Formats: sequence, C-alpha cells, structure tokens
Amino acid sequence: MPTTSSSFKDMIALDHRNVEDLMQQSCKTKPTSSAIMESLDSLPLNNRDDQKSSKENTPWSESTLPTKSVPQSFNDLQSFLLIDGREHLKVSSAEQFIGNLNCGLKDLKLKVVSIFGNTGDGKSHTLNQTFFRGQEVFRTSNEQSSCTLGVWAAFDPTLKVICLDTEGLLGVTAHENQRMRLLLKVLAVSDIVVYRTRSERLHRDLFTFIGAASRAYSHHFQTALQAVGQREGILGSLSALGPSVIVFHETRHTRTLSSNASESAEDILRTRFDQMRLEIEAFSSIKYVGVQTPNPPTDFQPLRKAIQNELNNTTVRSARRPHLVYGTLKILNDKFSGEIENVSSILFPDQYFTCTVKCLSCNCRCTNSMGHLREGKPHISDSRCRYQHQYENLVYICKKCHSNGNEVVVTSRTQTQSDASWYGLAKYAWSGYVIECPHCGEIYRSRQFWYGNKNPEDAAVRTEITHVWNTNDASLTSQNTAQRVIDGVSYISEAVANVSIQPTKVLTSWVADQIAPTYWRPNNEIRHCHKCKLPFGTTDTKHHCRSCGEGFCAGCSSKTKPVPLRNWYTPVRVCDACFTEDENSSEEMNENFEDVNARKVTEHVVSTLSAVGTVFNYSKALIKDTVRPSYWVPDSEVINCCVCEANFSDTLPLHHCRDCGRGVCQDCSTHRKPVVRRGWDKPVRICDSCIKID
Repeated sequence: MPTTSSSFKDMIALDHRNVEDLMQQSCKTKPTSSAIMESLDSLPLNNRDDQKSSKENTPWSESTLPTKSVPQSFNDLQSFLLIDGREHLKVSSAEQFIGNLNCGLKDLKLKVVSIFGNTGDGKSHTLNQTFFRGQEVFRTSNEQSSCTLGVWAAFDPTLKVICLDTEGLLGVTAHENQRMRLLLKVLAVSDIVVYRTRSERLHRDLFTFIGAASRAYSHHFQTALQAVGQREGILGSLSALGPSVIVFHETRHTRTLSSNASESAEDILRTRFDQMRLEIEAFSSIKYVGVQTPNPPTDFQPLRKAIQNELNNTTVRSARRPHLVYGTLKILNDKFSGEIENVSSILFPDQYFTCTVKCLSCNCRCTNSMGHLREGKPHISDSRCRYQHQYENLVYICKKCHSNGNEVVVTSRTQTQSDASWYGLAKYAWSGYVIECPHCGEIYRSRQFWYGNKNPEDAAVRTEITHVWNTNDASLTSQNTAQRVIDGVSYISEAVANVSIQPTKVLTSWVADQIAPTYWRPNNEIRHCHKCKLPFGTTDTKHHCRSCGEGFCAGCSSKTKPVPLRNWYTPVRVCDACFTEDENSSEEMNENFEDVNARKVTEHVVSTLSAVGTVFNYSKALIKDTVRPSYWVPDSEVINCCVCEANFSDTLPLHHCRDCGRGVCQDCSTHRKPVVRRGWDKPVRICDSCIKID
C-alpha cells in the first residue's frame, strides 16, 4: 500500500456503515511503531467516526467494479438461515430458496462461494467486504459468543454468486461431529471454497480440515453429486473434481508464503499436505492468498481478484441454476443425516500415561497406569479379546458360581484332588477328564454316561476368552511346556509302576463286570476255564466267549468269528465249541443288544489304553534331551549328584533341579516349590542346595 502523509486519528472509532470509505484509505506505519490488529467486525458500532479518503487509494479496481454506481438495492440485501446447527434445512422448497435470495429470474445461472475457518477469524466480515462492499449482509459481532450458527446464505447481484457463511471451527459446541458433517456438505455443493485464517503461521487445523474434506468428497459426496447431475441432465456442472480452494491467510508481524523461482506458495502448501499424509486430490485447484496487515484495515483486494479469476474459469465447473443448487444441497442433507456420536477431544490421551504392554492375542493395550505391577495390580483391559489356539486363552468359569455373582475360573484335570494317584488314573481312563470347582466340587465328567454326554459349556461352565499379556515370563513358560509333558509321562509311569499286579487285575475285572452284557458270567464267579477246567491264578486273564458268555483261558478261546445273533457283526473272540457250532441254530436269544454296544465301546477304549501303555514303556531318554529347557545341564554331561556326589546308575536315576538345572538324585530333591523366574508357576522338583539358598 502507498504511504499517506496523514495518519489515522481514531482507527477504532469508525462507523461500520462507511466501511467502503475506510477500504479506500491505505495506511502504513513504520516497522518500529506499534500496530493494532483487530478485525472490523469486532469494533463497537457506537464508537466509530466517519472517515473519507480519495479514490486513488481504493482497493476496488476499475476492472472488477461496474462503471455504473452501486445499485440502491445493494443496501437492502439480507442473509437468511439456510441450515441450522442441527442440520435441519430451514428452506422448504426451491421456490422459497430463490425468493429468499432475491436473485430475480429462475433461469439465472450462478456459482456458489462458501467460507470456512476458525471461530473469531472474521469470516462474516470477509464476505461483507469482498462481495458487498462492507455492507453488513452477514451479521458480525464483538461478543465472545459466535455470531454465526449453522449456515447462512445471501446473493451478490454483481458477481452473480450465492455466498454461504458457515459456523466457525473450534467453537464451543456439544455437537462437534455433527457440525463438521454439516460443513463438509456445504463444501461439497460449493464451486469455490475460501478458508479464512488469521494467524502468524499456518496451523494444523487448516490442513486437517482441508484433508478431511478431500477424503469425504472422494469417498462419499462424489457419487451422490454425479447422480444428481445425471438426473438433471447437466453433467458438466457437477464435475468429478471438487471445488477450488483458496487459502486466505492474514498475518500481522510475520511474512506470508511467497513464490520464488523454484517453488510457488501453492507448492509449499502441497508439500505440507504430503508431510502430514493428507490428500487434496479431490479439489480442482488450491490457491494461496496472503496479506500482511501491520495495522487495519485488511486489504481484501487480492482475495477478490483470486475469486474473480476462479469465477471466470469454467473448465472445471460451470454456473448452475439456483434450483439445482438447492436440490443438490437437499439431497446431500437428506442422505447424510441422523444421529452421530459426539466424542469430545481430549488434550492428554490416556496412552500418555497407561501401561505400554499389549495383549498378544488381540493387540489391545493395558488400561492400568504405568508401574501398576509394582503396586501389585495385574494387567487389565475392558476390550473383548479374540481366541488364538497357540495361546490357549479360553478359560472355563463355573456356571453355578457365576449365577451367584462369583467369577470362579476352573480347569479340566485328569483326577480330583481327593483321588489317590492310581485310582484317579483308573477313573480318568474310565470316566474321562473332570472339571472341579473349589466351591462346588466336581461339576463335570467328560464320559459320565455311555451316550448323550453334554459339552461342558452346555452343562457346567461358561467360556471366556482372556487376554494374553506380554510378560517377561512368556518365553520361559513356552520353553518349559515340552518338559511339563515329559514330567506328566514320568508321573503316570511311576504311578503305574507303583501299583501291584494284583490290584490292577482286580480293578480290570471290576471294570469288565460294569459293562459286561447280561448273558456274560461275572468275573467273580469264574474260578476255572469252562472247557479245560484249569483254575485261574491271580495274574491270569479271564476271557469271555462272545457267543455263550462263559469264561475261558486264552488257549480255549483263540478263535474269532462274527456272532450276529448276539449283535457282534465283526469277528470277535469265541470258544472252540461255539466256533464249530452251526450259525443257523434255532436257539432263541432274546438278549438286549444295548449292553453289547456298550461293551464294543469299552473294547475300543481298552485298545487305546494299550497303545498308551506302549508309550509308557518307550524310553524317555530318547526324547528327554530334545525338550529340556536351555539352562538344564545335558544328561550326557552329568556324572554324579550335585549335592551328595553319588554316581548315577540304573539303580540311581538322574533328575534335574528346576531352579539351577543341575543333575540331582531322588533323595537330594524331595522338595517342591514354584520357580517363577524360570517359568515354573506351580511346585516342581528343587534340589536341597537351592532350597537352602531360598
């Protein structure tokens, strides 16, 4: 601006009705003098004096203004509420929309210019100065509360433009997301979008809003706009590209973005969008208009010139009739409406202070504060986890306790706590695994009945998927898993070896009698072979003929054949006499075949147990070294006990201490305790030396 000889006497005491005259005066002070940066729409109306200046200094150039005087109707223009803050369209029809605009003919073609920006940055004042020569068509205010709520519209008869004034961003509202959706719908129907910002530097909210608007236009509004164009038969007016964007940046002390030989101001903007990974491809163009205002008034001439250039550009979007503008806005407002969750932004997110550990199964984060483990609080999360078989994070909860308000986690076991080792193994082989609740006792057996057994989820437990937290013991637990299997095999082998032959045979006979068909002779009544009459010893096995049901020795019942009259349709054990007997015998057999089916199932179970017994007899030494934890001393390097120094032999077996990993004998490792640091959370074998250290 050129320097004038006279200075402003009362800059803050100007009448708003004479803003045109104020715009014609240009003022520039020395860089060292104090400057007052204040928007004209914030100045009190009752404290403004009339000022006039010469036409030579007016920012309204002859090329942009008509040669005729300003129409008298210009002073009578008024804005009207188009959409309120709750997204309700306040104009009921296109005719009412055209009447409120007072734009004359229905066939008049025009364009839409909308303005966006933060609350208090002077959006309404900018529209008044740029399009209406300072007349307060859009209301301005010097109060703290926002003067524009919703979307207001007015018509500029000179440029034939519908101006849309929008509610400011960053304003205090209980419907933040709903306001953002409203602004994006207004942006979608606009031909030119002005983003007004008054700051020393371009802030993040500018880039965030424009980037979000571009994404919303590409993903949601573009298809809807093209459908409107096809229905109206005017595809050219609603291009695949969105509106052109003009960033109007006003500073006071700092310099605005400037173009040079290597890059323009627009290139700088695009680079910043790329750095923030925000897209702007939906817009037909993006322009930058910067003005530095050390002292009021603001020079709006560069903005008006940029808008004039975009209005004259019809290569992307051509002018439209007002009824099409209204119809497009109504369609978008009806399509994208309804309740929306309004989540207030938090200045300090919880992730600043919460635990950094994440669940291995669902990758959600612990919600407790950092350092909660030192306070004795476990990891926790309110989100639902997902099941992954490698973590086995599905737990059982006692259904009865849950109905009483208690969350009691139960696990499946091979035997109850009250069962002896050998008797518990026998019950496991017969009745399956057991689920035991510490409050309710035994609540489920997997093979409680011959048929019709329910799943545990149907009868006794609820399932719950738990989080798997990435604790320091996770690797230790996984490396000890294979050794736990070997320990289980050792336990069962020792239990079987400790049971004498006679109790085992007694138990076998009892089990056989429980599932024997009704025509079988009970084992306790069989004293000798039914054919050769040789007496059975305590270790001899008694066999039943599937045809007659009598007891025989192995030699007298070595043959097999089907016995369809007894419901045995595959070859089964029969005695020599029944093997030679005619199958077409007229002897009536009125036996119930249900109990024969039960015996069939049991024989499959016995076959399975026999295969398991073969595994027990397999040498553990062949697989022990492949599953031992990394800190264990290999068996080949262990010669004697680390405590008593006795040499290991066939009569003195080798064991490993779960704490130090050294070899130890049975007598020097009778103690049991958990070793958490090694990943053993339940009592395990510990040598006498490690017990003393503890």
